Amino acid sequence: MDLMQELVAIAREAGKAILDIYQRDFEVSIKDDDSPLTQADLASHRVIRDALRRLTPSVPLMSEESAAIPFAERGAWREFWLIDPLDGTKEFINRNGEFTVNIALIRDHYPAIGVVHVPVQGLDYFGSRDVGCFRQKGEAHPESISVRIPAASPPIVVGSRSHANPDTARRLAAIGPHQMVSMGSSLKFCLVAEGKADFYPRFGPTSEWDTAAAQAVVEAAGGAVVTLDGERLAYNRRESVLNPEFLVYGDAGQDWPGKVTDI
Repeated sequence: MDLMQELVAIAREAGKAILDIYQRDFEVSIKDDDSPLTQADLASHRVIRDALRRLTPSVPLMSEESAAIPFAERGAWREFWLIDPLDGTKEFINRNGEFTVNIALIRDHYPAIGVVHVPVQGLDYFGSRDVGCFRQKGEAHPESISVRIPAASPPIVVGSRSHANPDTARRLAAIGPHQMVSMGSSLKFCLVAEGKADFYPRFGPTSEWDTAAAQAVVEAAGGAVVTLDGERLAYNRRESVLNPEFLVYGDAGQDWPGKVTDI
């Protein structure tokens, strides 16, 4: 738990750097993959990178905003930090507050610890399978959270605010009546983790740093993050850092993969 509290403190410092830029005019540039980049992304990256180097100097780090690391090098890593300094840059640019700081520790291809910080709300989600999952608002005492079992009827489904697509709508029609909630960034995972949503299917592109910390949070809360064939979502197993399509859910008693793949 001590390490987790250190990570929460680091994520909060990164959040302060983000808010300093969020509260004034800022420039937006476009990266090679056509995704937006702001000074807030870079400021948060530097805060986290420097803090983790001091905290765990022997543990390598991969970040959305760091230089690409060849798989020939990182493929040998058994343990490493995987971070997204500002998840939801489009939400940041649109100033809707739905962006997060994501820090995950990966061990043997799976997230072992995850922290998701929501700067605008002063809110943290963090957890590991060993100690459970927690939600903390500011300096209040952390409260234990868990997924909702059984799922609501009709289930509450959360989807991307910036990446909605017709394929998602078509597949969701197969699960029958449901309530749809749109949300940005890793907050979609967090809604499942705290039992406010039941299901989050992602059929569009994401990268490994987008999901690792939030996956740790969901799994610590008793939920699952799986590929469409039901396998636990894994990390750093190939050259590409793009995730396959995946599903996030709380109530394993329902066949969520079957509902959206057998169509």
